[in-house]
Amino acid sequence: MTVAYTLTPKLRAKFKEPFGILIEGSFDETMTKMKELVDKEKPLKIISVGDVVSHNLHEYSIHPQLTIIDNKFLRTQSMPRAASVEKTVKVNNPKGTITKEAILAIKEALEKKQHTHIVVEGEEDLLTLIAVIYAPENAYVVYGQPHAGIVIVKVTNESKVQAQEFLNAMKPLEKLNKKKTV
Repeated sequence: MTVAYTLTPKLRAKFKEPFGILIEGSFDETMTKMKELVDKEKPLKIISVGDVVSHNLHEYSIHPQLTIIDNKFLRTQSMPRAASVEKTVKVNNPKGTITKEAILAIKEALEKKQHTHIVVEGEEDLLTLIAVIYAPENAYVVYGQPHAGIVIVKVTNESKVQAQEFLNAMKPLEKLNKKKTV
C-alpha cells in the first residue's frame, strides 16, 4: 500500500479546528440547520465523512452522493450502518495517513453519479481534504466535530486551495508494508 501523505505532529493540532462552518447542537438542531442550507443553496453534491454524521444525514432524509466511513465512533466503538447504496468500495487508509488507494476511490466516486459508500479500514478523517479537492464547486463536504456538532465545507476555489495547502504541509509519498528481501 502506498501512502501519499502522512500527518505531521505540527499539523495534528490544526486538524482539531473546524475546516468550514461549524454548526453546533444536538442531532435535531444540526440536521435542521443542514436541511435548511441544502434547501436554500441546493449543493451540487453532498459528501459525508464519518459514521455518525453519515448516519444522521440519512436519518434526516439528506442522502449524500458519497459517504466515507470506517465503521467506528470516536475511534473505538463499532458503528456498522446500513444505508441504501449503489456501490460499496473498501480501501485501506491507516491512521494519520492518506493513501493513494483512498484518493483514487474518492476521485472515481465523485466522477460518477452513483450513491457510493467508501468503507475505510483504518481512519477516514483526513480524507475530508481529498473530498474537498475532488468535489465540484458548490458541493458540500460534511463531517462531524466531536462533542460539538457538524462542519460543512462549502466547496469553492478557496476551500480547494486551503485543502491543497494542508496536503502540501504533510509528509508526502512513503511506502508502507515494504516487502523484505531475504
